[in-house]
Amino acid sequence: MDQGLEMGLFPIGEAMAQAMAKKESRTVLLRFAFALGFGTTVAEPALIAVTAEAAKIAGAAGAIVDTTEAKGSYAFWLRITVALSVGSALVLGVFRILVGWPIQYFIIGGYILVIVITGFAPEEIVGIAYDSGGVTTSTITVPLVTALGVGLASTIKGRNPMLDGFGLIAFASLTPMIFVMIFGMLA
Repeated sequence: MDQGLEMGLFPIGEAMAQAMAKKESRTVLLRFAFALGFGTTVAEPALIAVTAEAAKIAGAAGAIVDTTEAKGSYAFWLRITVALSVGSALVLGVFRILVGWPIQYFIIGGYILVIVITGFAPEEIVGIAYDSGGVTTSTITVPLVTALGVGLASTIKGRNPMLDGFGLIAFASLTPMIFVMIFGMLA
C-alpha cells in the first residue's frame, strides 16, 4: 500500500508544485502550501488518536475539567494547533525554496527554539509536544510534501532538487513541538 500511495501521490504533488510555480504567484503557492500542510495534518488519524488520549489524561490529571465537553475542546484545539503549525512550516519551507536560503540555519535555529521553549513550557505538555512532531508525518503527507518541495525546486531556475527540494518534512516535524508547547503555556 505504501508503495502504491508513493507512486500515485508523488507524481501528483510534483505536478501540482510545478504548475503552481509556473504561474509565478508566490501568494497562491504559499496559500497552497499552507492548505496542504493544514489539511493533511488535521485529518491525520494518528493525530486524532494522540490528541484524544492527551485530553483524556489531562482530564484525569486535573489539568482540564474532566468532562466530555472540556476534553473534546482540548483535543480539538490541540489538533488545530498542530495542523496550523504544519501549515506554517510548509509556508516557511516553500518560501525558503523560493528565495534559496539554506535549510541548516532554519533547522538548527528551530531546535534551539525547541530547547529554549522546553524550559518554559509546563512539564505536562512537553512529551505531547515532542510526540506531536512525529504524528504529523503520515503515509499521505510525506509523499505529497516531499513532492511539493522536489517539484518546486526542480521548476525554479537555479535551484537544485537535491539541495533545495528536501527538508519540508523536517519543518513539518519541528514546528508542532514549538506550537504545542506555546499552546500548553497559554491553555
